[in-house]
Amino acid sequence: MSFLHRLKSAARILLHGEPTARKRNEIPALSAEEVQELSLFFPRPKFFLMGHARSGTTLLMRLTRIHPQVHCNYQAHFFTRAPMLKSLVNTPEAEDWLSRKSNRWNNGRDLSPIVMRAAADFILEREASRLGKTIVGDKSPSSTLHGQVVRDTHAIYPDAKLIYIVRDGRDVLVSERFRNFVEDSRFLTPEDRRILADLQKDPAPFADGRRSLFTPTFLRQIGQRWVDDVTEIDAEARRLYPASYHTLRYEDLLTNPEQEMQKLWAFLGADTTIPLRDFIQTEMNQNLDEEWQAKRNESIARFLPKGKAGNWRNLFTAQDRQLFNQVAGQAISHWNYEL
Repeated sequence: MSFLHRLKSAARILLHGEPTARKRNEIPALSAEEVQELSLFFPRPKFFLMGHARSGTTLLMRLTRIHPQVHCNYQAHFFTRAPMLKSLVNTPEAEDWLSRKSNRWNNGRDLSPIVMRAAADFILEREASRLGKTIVGDKSPSSTLHGQVVRDTHAIYPDAKLIYIVRDGRDVLVSERFRNFVEDSRFLTPEDRRILADLQKDPAPFADGRRSLFTPTFLRQIGQRWVDDVTEIDAEARRLYPASYHTLRYEDLLTNPEQEMQKLWAFLGADTTIPLRDFIQTEMNQNLDEEWQAKRNESIARFLPKGKAGNWRNLFTAQDRQLFNQVAGQAISHWNYEL
């Protein structure tokens, strides 16, 4: 039987060619009626806190959940990092099951987006319920999917609120570089490792802009990724969430944390009369990322003050400044950073 099966398979290939893998159709967006039905089971308002990696999303998450009505945790990556939420239903087999005509539970419509939303809602609300919180959201940074993140989020959560934090791309570049150095990242090239070795041997010329921490390739790639991210996500969020989108700058959060958090909590619909100044200040005085990096590689971590604004001014060479302005000058100006 095995030989016969192989013979028939070979004959089919000769006659019809290699079989092509079947793909599922695009997962439909939730309808307004489905959103309303789901809110009966999962009534808490949802929000998603986004930002480019190394832009202060973790600090903002920690501050956001200080409020007794608001919970935020990390990083579910429902829409920001593969395989993402859609992997639950993103196969032809799942589509067949959830949309077949004999499945009388689907009312003639693909149940995939309902399955996705119900799964995410349960994950979010289970923890919020335990803590007695009435508003809940997830913090997941995104650096590579850009505007698609917002489109995918809106398809499943058109009723959610989006928060986007932006940090000066030059400080993002510096922070990304040192994270890779501290972690001894597998993405370091031989030239990167030579720079790291020289930094460990004599940090002085790197600390005052005489010697660059970056290769031109790294600076251009990370700079362009930052530009694409902040430009596309902001544009798509304004298009799809015109009344449910809030932005802030990391630097403003450092300068006026209480004011920025009051605006954010008001945007989420939380009570802004609760006095939380002392709690905010306590959280601001902690730097968990600095502690973590010091444990990983103290000799490198102590070179750079973590979480500070404007580190790039001391570390960028004249060539670094010129290259970054070529790549990101327009985006820098758009977000009101000095060139």
